[in-house]
Amino acid sequence: MSMFTGIDASASGLTAERLRMDVISNNIANANTTRTPQGGAYRRRYVVFEPRELENSKSFVNQLTEAIQKKAKFRGAGKGVRAVRIEEDTMPGPLVYDPGNPDANAEGYLERPNVNAVAEMVDMITASRAYEANVTAINAAKSMATKAMNIGQG
Repeated sequence: MSMFTGIDASASGLTAERLRMDVISNNIANANTTRTPQGGAYRRRYVVFEPRELENSKSFVNQLTEAIQKKAKFRGAGKGVRAVRIEEDTMPGPLVYDPGNPDANAEGYLERPNVNAVAEMVDMITASRAYEANVTAINAAKSMATKAMNIGQG
């Protein structure tokens, strides 16, 4: 296992969490958007992650599943994470009676975006903490590498 494997895994986490924070920011920015180019109210988006493949081509999840099924100790290490896609939340937004709004339907109801600002802020804090944890892991790995190079110096 290379000295840089941990840094590489954490770097992939930094990239993934940055994308997640960008998507959450976009959700918050569009929390009041009732008309989109695609038509209708804005739909909340979220990022789907998956583990990066291991060197022996079995995914982290597959190795972990096999270890659990065999009741064996899991000895693999993850190689990080990657964003697979950004999906749209299909839950309908709340309907508000606003007959004067040009985006209202024939009955006078306006569909609001399905963005919950409180939930988005909680997700943002979680993504921010995960980002900070990856930065801390990278700094710890850099510190260990620096100390390892200084072992022979006296």
